[in-house]
Amino acid sequence: MNYKSESDFLKHYDSSIFEKLSMTTDIVILSVSDEENKNYRKTSTKKMSVLLVKRNDYPFKNMWCLPGGFLEPKAETLEECAKRILKKETNLENIYLEQLYTFDRIDRDPRMRIVSTAYVALIDKKRLNQEVKNAKWFDVESIEEKNNIVTIILKSDDEVIDFNIKKILKEKTTDRYEFKTHNNKYLAFDHDVVILSALERVRNKINYTDIVFNMMGEYFTLGELQQVYEVILNKKLLDPAFRRIIANKVEKTNKMDTGKGHRPSYLFRYKKD
Repeated sequence: MNYKSESDFLKHYDSSIFEKLSMTTDIVILSVSDEENKNYRKTSTKKMSVLLVKRNDYPFKNMWCLPGGFLEPKAETLEECAKRILKKETNLENIYLEQLYTFDRIDRDPRMRIVSTAYVALIDKKRLNQEVKNAKWFDVESIEEKNNIVTIILKSDDEVIDFNIKKILKEKTTDRYEFKTHNNKYLAFDHDVVILSALERVRNKINYTDIVFNMMGEYFTLGELQQVYEVILNKKLLDPAFRRIIANKVEKTNKMDTGKGHRPSYLFRYKKD
């Protein structure tokens, strides 16, 4: 058919010739908070946590998943969709949100072809003043890698989730890996792969950006900040090395951290300028 104009083309255009595709956004909401310490004289240890939601419906009924939802194709962009879901799940706005990857494995959802664009949100858990329905914080208890198999253990007050992911080298010159599920009994869809991708992204970016401060309160001690770095990097840092990392990122205040059973410490804050 010969069309006289673009409007004429669109008038006769038949979109049914293409297969339907749905888009979703999933959000890896990460926070770092204090682990409960019964000995008030000891400094609380830090734990990284991820927010998971228990599914009420099939598919994957009663399994845990990341907060997420379908894109409203004629009403919002992917980022707007992610912000809407984040507002619904946490009632928080204006927090750090970064697009992670697009996950498009053909069989990732048994209902139909669904492609998900995942986001990472970093929050200070103290700002979260509401309970999220069917949701729970899981601490990242451990991340271990052996023979290119990554084992992650997530732990809440009454439940433990563990899964294994295989890392496959895709590009040697850039050290780029593909992640594939190796063993996963607890998480819906491909959310085990999404979680590992998010943890690796944050771990990599902490070395050359200031994203860590999105997880901190306004004031903090250097000891607390060092623990957060160590939790994210999954390794201990020598004090001199840590001080060099944050030397130009923080500024000392005249406020003191007192009343916690240990020697008072000066509080610092993020140097924005």
